Amino acid sequence: MTVLGSGVLGGQIAWQSAFKGKSVTAYDISDDAIERSKAAHERYAAIYLADVGANEEDIAATRDRLTYTTDLAAAVGQADLVIEAVPEIPDVKTKLYKEMAEILPSHTLVVTNSSTFLPRDFAADTGRPEKYCALHFANMIWRMNLGEIMAHAGTARKTVTEVTEFAIEIGMVPIPVRREQNGYLVNTWTVPLLNAAQTLVTNDIGDPEDIDRTFMFLGAAMGPLGMIDIIGMKTTYDVLAHWGKESGDTQMSANADYIKENFLDKNLLGMQTGEGYYQYPNPAYARPDFLNVPDISAVPNLVSAILPE
Repeated sequence: MTVLGSGVLGGQIAWQSAFKGKSVTAYDISDDAIERSKAAHERYAAIYLADVGANEEDIAATRDRLTYTTDLAAAVGQADLVIEAVPEIPDVKTKLYKEMAEILPSHTLVVTNSSTFLPRDFAADTGRPEKYCALHFANMIWRMNLGEIMAHAGTARKTVTEVTEFAIEIGMVPIPVRREQNGYLVNTWTVPLLNAAQTLVTNDIGDPEDIDRTFMFLGAAMGPLGMIDIIGMKTTYDVLAHWGKESGDTQMSANADYIKENFLDKNLLGMQTGEGYYQYPNPAYARPDFLNVPDISAVPNLVSAILPE
């Protein structure tokens, strides 16, 4: 199998699939991207040793099943399954599908990991619409091990069957999406949540940590701005910029601009680079005292946040 795009989620899909016994080729467009992916895989190795129950033999076997390339023809020329995990930019996906259609074996299945777009948006460009559907993964794949499966009108039943079997084989809980929906299940509620939280930051309504506290009091392990760090600033920007323009939502577009100016332009990509709204590997929201009642000495600072002098 081949994963096209070795960024945050593409890299996780490749590592998880190899960990579960698949021979995986990770493809990206530059040597720098490949080197970043290799570095991320070393971080995942440590996570799987600490949190997933892997041993050193498992990690060595996972590494052995992974290969890396910037040559598209070499990446997909013998693949049984190709997972597209390139940026959430329609033109980028379309260009890749059209280029790949000329070199894929006839039997190869193609799935998209798109977080917001529909399979029908790109089905014709693949040159094999009956062998194409969506399999959307969640970030932190080792913990959020779900796979949303969504077909388009031309997807063959055999394709959906084999993709669902693959999801189970690599340790995912298959989540059937009964009809095409931008955002699938998870992102239909996640994107509005993240956009609302980002609006509070963009418009200087609340401090990022306080915004996350209001969500974490519901029992969540992190708040929406922590989620943005995990998802990655680039993906969040791409989604907000596209849908802000598409829907004429000026606030969403302003939120995308905020992320670009305050994070992307400074190469702060979230957990991937060790800093976004929080610093990693020890983000403030993970502190045991993050939701504690503050000491009375904090009152002057709290008042100044409400009524600046």
